[in-house]
Amino acid sequence: MSTHLVLDPNQVGQSDPKSTNDTSSSPPPPMELKPLPSHLKYAYLYTEQQLPVIIANNLQREQEEKLLHVLRQHKKAIWWKLSDLPGTNPSTCMHRILMEEEAQPIRKQQRRLNPTILDVVEKEVTKLLAARIIYPISDNQ
Repeated sequence: MSTHLVLDPNQVGQSDPKSTNDTSSSPPPPMELKPLPSHLKYAYLYTEQQLPVIIANNLQREQEEKLLHVLRQHKKAIWWKLSDLPGTNPSTCMHRILMEEEAQPIRKQQRRLNPTILDVVEKEVTKLLAARIIYPISDNQ
């Protein structure tokens, strides 16, 4: 999940009246911060380490402040959690596996996962189900 914001350098100091008072009604979600490459660093839109964003490590202080100011103005455009993702029409993201005409699809038996990996997969599937990005299907035959 990445967000790209392209700015005109002349507009960085200007504010948009629609987006200056973006206050979130819910508290920001807790984030697990991962180690970053040396050319990147975490910056926070608010004090107390809330709403982290990843920025370039070589920005000058003035550039960093301008960037954070713009990100604060448009913080609703950033997807902080999966449930923030806008709904997607399934017809735009469904796919079909093309097969040769004479080929028959084969359903193979499910395999067991390593218990360590199973926990990670279960958590990820639960998050995706809760965000309604995926949905359960019946695979009984």
